[in-house]
Amino acid sequence: MIEIYQECCTLLQAGQPVVLATVFEAKGSAPRVAGARMLVRKDGSIRGTIGGGRLEHDAVQLAITLFEKAESAIYSFDLTGSDVAGMDMICGGKGEVWLHYYSAGAGQELAVCRAIQAVLASRQKAWLVTEISGPVDGNGRQFALLDESDAVHGSLQLSPALVREWSGKKASATIFTEEFDGGRFLVEQIRPMRTVVLFGAGHVSQQVAPLCEKVGFRVMVLDDRVEYANPGRFTGETEIRVLDSFDDWAGLPIDAGCYIVILTRGHIHDKTVLGLALRTSAGYIGMIGSRRKRDKIYQALREEGFTQQDINRVYSPIGLDIGAETPEELAVSIVGELIQVRAAEQKIRGGVK
Repeated sequence: MIEIYQECCTLLQAGQPVVLATVFEAKGSAPRVAGARMLVRKDGSIRGTIGGGRLEHDAVQLAITLFEKAESAIYSFDLTGSDVAGMDMICGGKGEVWLHYYSAGAGQELAVCRAIQAVLASRQKAWLVTEISGPVDGNGRQFALLDESDAVHGSLQLSPALVREWSGKKASATIFTEEFDGGRFLVEQIRPMRTVVLFGAGHVSQQVAPLCEKVGFRVMVLDDRVEYANPGRFTGETEIRVLDSFDDWAGLPIDAGCYIVILTRGHIHDKTVLGLALRTSAGYIGMIGSRRKRDKIYQALREEGFTQQDINRVYSPIGLDIGAETPEELAVSIVGELIQVRAAEQKIRGGVK
């Protein structure tokens, strides 16, 4: 998501309008869940996807007409009809897509995009509120980002308390609509990127880190060896930290948005990190190694007082079972599992029916 809003800011600053297409209602076996997003440039090229095929093609064609009109629109799709069946499309499903025209220049849209970028780069969350029943040209439309401190970026006549009330009623949904005072409002939770915390900066982590970044994770690598935990061994925006020891990270801000991946150089360090990880609220905990090593570590942790319920949180051996052997193959296996876990969370929060 952050890459889309980064490009959106870049294009707006360069004087180029954009259309952001967001799926906000999805029923049946629609190609993508609610919250899927795609940026459409004025030449019809795109970044991101809302599912490909007929749905995406039609959305892009509609977006091109919106550039000409400088308007926003709702696109309702139905992939269950006989005309779709004749096109050999099997996804099916129904839903709605909000196509939001962002005018070029340093206006309200750019201010909101910048605020979204700041939230995504932080560990906070916010709510993007858009009046989708307002004027088609956007003039007078309520459109704003409301952050956790109730600061409003953009134009919002609704009270922050009302938005919070809506969000509280639908805490499990990342995107939903509400009717109020004759208007229809699209409310989307803007959450920070998931952070993958790699314990161990060895050859497997070297392959996992860049792949994680490519698929939309923030990455942090920790090791107690400065010759391994250094920027020269990792590319991109990976955060590197050198630990005094593997039992010296209790102060890290680990929450449900963090995925802990244990790839240290030995089972003693693995056990140390796993024991500490189980005391956090991390959304995912995975550990590399054989089943034999895993079972020994589990037994040692039980003797220290950890319950079977605690241990059931752990994905080990880590990664999808694809027969991976090389560091590169292991990275694909591990990141595939991380994507799977993230997708399951998004599917639940997106309210897929």
